[in-house]
Amino acid sequence: MANFFFWSQIISAIAVIFLVTIQTKGTGLGRSFGQSSSIAFKRRGVEKLVFRLTFIFSFLFLFSSIIRVLI
Repeated sequence: MANFFFWSQIISAIAVIFLVTIQTKGTGLGRSFGQSSSIAFKRRGVEKLVFRLTFIFSFLFLFSSIIRVLI
């Protein structure tokens, strides 16, 4: 069981690192790949998905870390 939480912690840590690095501060995901767009204040499409996945994998990392300490 401890082995499962170890691997889930490793996978979630790598996913969080990847998801955070593809987010660019102050610009949308489209602008980072060369698309120019008008000013938008809401996340849409892929950018919204990346934002939500970052929170999900961060929570999984936190949860697996706490469980590993308690086991």
